[in-house]
Amino acid sequence: MSRSDRHASRDGDLIAAVDLGSNSFHLIIARITAHGFAVVDRERDMVRLAAGLNDNGELSAEVETRALACLERFGHLLAELPPENVRVLGTNTLRRLQNRSAFIEQAEQRLNHVVEIISGIEEARLIYAGVAHDLSDEGRQRLVIDIGGGSTECIIGRGRTPLELESLAMGCVSHTQRYFGDGKLGKKAMRRARIAAAREIEPLVEHYGEIGWQRAIGASGTVRAIGRVLAVEDGRAGRIHRDGLEALFERLAACRSLDAIRLKGLSDARRPVFAGGVAILKALFDEFGIDEMEVSDGALREGALYDLLGRRQQADVREATVAAMAARYGVDMAQAERVQSTLDELFRQGAADWSLDQGDNRKLLSWAAHLHEIGLDIAHAQYHRHGAYILNYADMPGFSRQEQRVLALLVRTQRRKFPRDEIADFHRDDQLLLQRMGILLRLAVLLHRGRRAEALPAFSLAVMKKGLVLKFPSGWLEANPLTAADLAQEQAYLAATSFELRFA
Repeated sequence: MSRSDRHASRDGDLIAAVDLGSNSFHLIIARITAHGFAVVDRERDMVRLAAGLNDNGELSAEVETRALACLERFGHLLAELPPENVRVLGTNTLRRLQNRSAFIEQAEQRLNHVVEIISGIEEARLIYAGVAHDLSDEGRQRLVIDIGGGSTECIIGRGRTPLELESLAMGCVSHTQRYFGDGKLGKKAMRRARIAAAREIEPLVEHYGEIGWQRAIGASGTVRAIGRVLAVEDGRAGRIHRDGLEALFERLAACRSLDAIRLKGLSDARRPVFAGGVAILKALFDEFGIDEMEVSDGALREGALYDLLGRRQQADVREATVAAMAARYGVDMAQAERVQSTLDELFRQGAADWSLDQGDNRKLLSWAAHLHEIGLDIAHAQYHRHGAYILNYADMPGFSRQEQRVLALLVRTQRRKFPRDEIADFHRDDQLLLQRMGILLRLAVLLHRGRRAEALPAFSLAVMKKGLVLKFPSGWLEANPLTAADLAQEQAYLAATSFELRFA
């Protein structure tokens, strides 16, 4: 979403984040203050999205109906908030959902806001941001653990900076389904669940041990639920101790079924997935050698609000991500800046008539200009394809999966034949817009193919529904025959997509 001056943060503005978790859906609405934000409303619905996902990645009709009904309620609460003030984030189960686009389309209709699917690493980054803002900064390194419904995030950080991020494919819902799916508990079942969790954690242990930490902190529903149960037992609220967790593990192992679990402080809604969460946390304590864990109120949704504030206050982490990638892949920044400058001018002249002046389109084009040559780090041949592959699959802090797909498409589109098949993979409502964005990037790249430092002369661009006219000063194309030849070739490329390019 674009962040123009009129959307700069003001005290009193409302912002919101929706966390479409694998176990629960959360909504948090906050009012911007001079020092951050103050929460004014919260909603939670234990939808258990992961429980409705079968082995083929298909969502059951019952769970889909429950999820969409929840989003309908959330949508009413968000009705007065503009799009740039809201982030809706989908996590593990939506990453795994087979027919994701159909569900997201229905979700967006009910929320009237865009749903972003984020990677496990981005989920971990936002979790850390939520936790870091919730705690005092003592300068010590922290191990932050978040056991969700479908994944478990493990982060080491110092202050508000994450140093190491990881997302493991296990959560309280998925682990319960896998090891207690028949509803039975017992010592053998709990032991199997704990060992399976330990096997997932094992690859991290040595590396995380080398980095080190002085505080262990747990976040989100599973850890808080365990903390509440143990606080009732031993009176030590706000912390989970090894001895208490081990005793709780043994109590669950003594139960014959999930229905037989009776613990003070445990809600009926949490009971069906509690054993899976305890098994995972016990494995984390064992493998990482944790003796005591603090319980934080911060989580993904709070992190999303702080990230949203940063975007509104010109501190967008995506800018830092693009700069880091450009440096990592040895981008010629002088060339990237030339391409971006021309792209800005093309956008200025054509955006309104092509309906591009909305959302984050200008930023996405700018980032594509900065990263369009990253594929050269692999090979010159097909470098546009190499760059697109990197952008599709790299961990890019701050970016949603959809944003990465768009960036990858733009970089893929910059040269040679127009990739109609790749564009056809996007929603039909977005295809024309993506074609137009791709054409502007192609022209900016083409006009700087010679990599000369001299600025281009003033030019004009006029656009029609599926056509554009590019005019240069009299005699300039004759003085630059290679550019004229490139534009003639571009005419042929665009004609294959039913776009007409004229130039003079």
